[in-house]
Amino acid sequence: MSEKSSSSGSDEDVDPESGQHAELGGVLSKWTNYIHGWQDRWVVLKNNTLSYYKSEDEREYGCRGSLCLSKAVITPHEFDECRFDISVNDSVWYLRAEDPEHRLQWIESIELHKAESGYGSETSLRRHGSMLSLTSAASALSATSTSSFKKGHRLREKLSEMETFRDILCRQVDTLQKYFDSCADVVSKDEFQRDRVEEDEEDFPTTARPEGEHNHNNNGSKEKLFPPASPKSMTGIDFKGEAITFKATTAGILSTLSHCIELMVKREDSWQKRLDKELEKRRRVEDAYKSAMNEMKKKSHYGGPDYEEGPNSLINEDEFFDAVEAALDRQDKIEEQCQSEKVRIPRITPVPPGDAYSTIGTHRFATKVEEMVQNHMTYSLQDVGGDANWQLVIEEGEMKVYRREVEENGIVLDPLKATHSVKGVTGHEVCHYFWDTAVRMDWETTIENFNVVETLSDNAVIVYQTHKRVWPASQRDVLYLSAIRKILATNENDPDTWLVCNFSVDHDKALPTNRCVRAKINVAMICQTLVSPPEGDKEISRDNILCKITYVANVNPGGWAPASVLRAVAKREYPKFLKRFTSFVQEKTAGKPILF
Repeated sequence: MSEKSSSSGSDEDVDPESGQHAELGGVLSKWTNYIHGWQDRWVVLKNNTLSYYKSEDEREYGCRGSLCLSKAVITPHEFDECRFDISVNDSVWYLRAEDPEHRLQWIESIELHKAESGYGSETSLRRHGSMLSLTSAASALSATSTSSFKKGHRLREKLSEMETFRDILCRQVDTLQKYFDSCADVVSKDEFQRDRVEEDEEDFPTTARPEGEHNHNNNGSKEKLFPPASPKSMTGIDFKGEAITFKATTAGILSTLSHCIELMVKREDSWQKRLDKELEKRRRVEDAYKSAMNEMKKKSHYGGPDYEEGPNSLINEDEFFDAVEAALDRQDKIEEQCQSEKVRIPRITPVPPGDAYSTIGTHRFATKVEEMVQNHMTYSLQDVGGDANWQLVIEEGEMKVYRREVEENGIVLDPLKATHSVKGVTGHEVCHYFWDTAVRMDWETTIENFNVVETLSDNAVIVYQTHKRVWPASQRDVLYLSAIRKILATNENDPDTWLVCNFSVDHDKALPTNRCVRAKINVAMICQTLVSPPEGDKEISRDNILCKITYVANVNPGGWAPASVLRAVAKREYPKFLKRFTSFVQEKTAGKPILF
């Protein structure tokens, strides 16, 4: 996994005009599915949206997926320091950065973009403004009012009456306001005239007044002789009539309001019943939605990286075992169907004479091969009794399978040993078909694909193969050297021994990848041919031969998985493997000359 920052910006650059952070891009590992696992993807953070592309070069073809960050939840993984998850409702992205520093950089940038896209944030309000909210509110109010008018015909009529009364009332209020203004003007002029008369008397006390300008009352006070102007004469308004009309209009409004209230009260019960029904419908829909979402989350998350094998897996041991067993059962059914439909194409695979396999090679791994052969001849053929602690786990006819329980750092490394006797085939034939890559796919059903990386000699090759994924276990691949040898007997009464040893090696053309977990193996198929004398002068037939097989396997799975699951799978699969392979050899050799 690698990661690099995009040249278009960093998580601290902010556009002053838009208030948004600039683009951030780089390579992150994204969990695709349980088959392909983690894959490198080009991820871009821009405009409050997280998008990903297959690669940086393919950006012009469009993104493969995107998430809006306004409601996203970012969760750093509890155990994996490079991983973080982003979830929006039922959509979850599992992402891994190159290192914890890059993970922190991405999380901080995403949080900043998320804050900028949040509802009700200052930037959001500044960007959208208030006019939109006012317009929306007015529209909502208008829609509500319109829908209210449709509640009933009589209610609409009463509201129309209210509109008419309002117009009349407004005109009457204007008329009365004019009258009151005129009255106020007359009073103001009268007071002004009186003040001027009093000021003149004070300034000129001896000035004679024409008769009739002032009248003296009993208290000696003076009053202006100018009678006040009549408001009616000035405005022509019948105040009493207007007052009566105003009273009638307000009475009509009050009466109409009473009718509206009565209609609303009558309809309240039916509205309440309809509301209760709608609320009940909504509750049922919400419950169904929540149930569906929970089921979808279970299905979408169950194939996520948190449920695959590992010490922190969320799937418990029993569920892990059930899932593996179910996957193996499906593979068996598919294989049975394929075998019944498949017509094997005869393969012409000439078998070299035994002497070609007796020599030690001269390639760069020759010494290692010889060392592995001698070890298997010394230890693998030893009896299972004594202090070896072999436990018999399966016995089916001539087949017996033994196991020794060994664990290192929590990883199961149980050596397995199986003994079997097969009639009608020789050790040379069994080992040849076990080693020959040309027929490998005809009998090995657990392999997804394989190829010969390098041919070292006529009897040694380096093979890379990937095994079919058995979820929730991770997919495994193996890189190993496979050599076939004939070990001549030191005693003329003892049979020769044929041996195929497969052991893990390293090679520049098949380096480990993130897609698979690299397993380590040390496997040997050791065979000896026993011949019973035929009756009389008859030639030796396949009825007279018996092959004794010893098969040993030391496998390091390369990753963590529950010990009980690994042991149960080994107990189940090894006997099936031996039966399948030996049946294949018997089928291939039937009717053919015996090859010793």
